[in-house]
Amino acid sequence: MDINSALLMAVIFSFILAFIFSMFGQGGGSVYSPLLILLGFTVLISTSTSLVLNLITSMSAGYIFYKNKMIDMKASFMFVPGIVVGAFAGGFYAKYVNANILLWLFVSFLIILGARMILTYWQKGNDTDDEPMPQRTFGMYVLIVIFSFAVGIISGLLGVGGGVLVVPFMTYVLKYPTKSAAGSSHLIISFSALAGILGHAANQRLDYPLIIIVGIAVLVGGNLGARFSLRVKPKMIKAGLGLIMWALAAQILIKLV
Repeated sequence: MDINSALLMAVIFSFILAFIFSMFGQGGGSVYSPLLILLGFTVLISTSTSLVLNLITSMSAGYIFYKNKMIDMKASFMFVPGIVVGAFAGGFYAKYVNANILLWLFVSFLIILGARMILTYWQKGNDTDDEPMPQRTFGMYVLIVIFSFAVGIISGLLGVGGGVLVVPFMTYVLKYPTKSAAGSSHLIISFSALAGILGHAANQRLDYPLIIIVGIAVLVGGNLGARFSLRVKPKMIKAGLGLIMWALAAQILIKLV
């Protein structure tokens, strides 16, 4: 595939992915990176570009959630210290990790998260915000710091924003309402993505033309997706996204073997 065709495909798919993922409080980095890799871009360029796309999606979609009072600011900032340190370190040291190891990590990451999203289709319960907000404790804060640091490392290393991990953690572990967790995760992902970008930029070159072209598509897609999210139930689409993750994992696996 020539560079122009690769760019066109990157723009089209990035718009679609930003639209879909932003509906569920996620930046889409779990699929941006493998998508760019499969289109022929290097692993480091794909991961660093993916972080920028995550930042754009999270900021544009997060603004919509913020206007609708669906972001818990205090809870979100509890995640920031750990995720910023972890993401910068992951982005900085990504250059020293063997590309094949990163690809295997992508495959594992996509398979596990794909399964998690597919299982939500059969999960009992609804997606309302009628549940009360959980009480904050010191133990909860320690757990959040440890978790956010680990997510930050993964984010910076693989170019993923971390929303696919943060949202389930907030809903199933911290017991936050689904839409509040989705909105809050956009703020958290913004800090994670920015720290990861700075880590990459401090140690390797970013592809600015690719970032600008694909970034415009993601900006529009993320904003539209966040608006649409206020009127949909996510289970069926989440299951579809899980299947997409498995398909991407299979393509990378074929490339590896």
